[in-house]
Amino acid sequence: MDLSVILVSYRSPALLLAGLRALRADAGAAGIALDVVVVDNDSRDGTLERLAQEAPEARVIANHENTGYARAVNQGLAATGGEFALIMNPDCEVHPGALRALLDHAAARPRAGLVGPRIVNPDGSLEYSARSFPDPFAFLFNRYSLLTRLFPRNPWSRRYLLTDWDHASARTVDWVSGACLLARRAAVAEVGGMDEAFFMFNEDVDWCRRMGQAGWSVDYEPAATVTHHVGASRSRVAARVVWSRHLGMIHYFRKHHPASPLLAWPAAALILLRGALMVVANALRPR
Repeated sequence: MDLSVILVSYRSPALLLAGLRALRADAGAAGIALDVVVVDNDSRDGTLERLAQEAPEARVIANHENTGYARAVNQGLAATGGEFALIMNPDCEVHPGALRALLDHAAARPRAGLVGPRIVNPDGSLEYSARSFPDPFAFLFNRYSLLTRLFPRNPWSRRYLLTDWDHASARTVDWVSGACLLARRAAVAEVGGMDEAFFMFNEDVDWCRRMGQAGWSVDYEPAATVTHHVGASRSRVAARVVWSRHLGMIHYFRKHHPASPLLAWPAAALILLRGALMVVANALRPR
């Protein structure tokens, strides 16, 4: 079976190449032919040169600016034609058997539009990558929020992160993380690609919601495991990333939960206030 793979790259060549090596090994063991496209968002750090030397089989789309994650994914979807497309962050690494498990799940469930694997952190702990749709409390009780860290058993975090479920069985969920997910081409053709109004973050939640609205399921398959080498919660990140996350929250809620301006504007102000506080806190972190 042929599988399209779309990797969006931005200044992470070592992780990207490690991920490509893991993909090649897993695909080779499973007899899966890969068509790999790397969409580079103007890294300017030697990524393109290292790809040419160490992963010549990968086709490269080199953007001359950082177009954002959603637009880059859509570029990759337009450049590929496989029945299924695996969309991955450059800091993800598949475990042996992951590709076959995802494809087998999708083959057995023809209405599965998107399938997400079990995502773990580098230390092996679970990353809560399959969740319920966010409600107005999600920006206070999300995975990285202070309130979730202080009160992990609060009902809002438990509902949003599905922490009362062991994440050990396959099931249909509201949404799965865009860090790594398998997309069915027929579902993408009907629903469309990611909403490019999201620069980064929340585009996966929106895509999953639109899939469900069109009658496609969003599934979680724990037989496929992927390590996500994410470090944004532990070190300083660009202020643009923090603002993108919060502006994406506002766009998502305005799109899917339209409300009276008397409610919408105060909610947006609270989200922006949280974003401003996070920018300040992030600037105080050591590099």
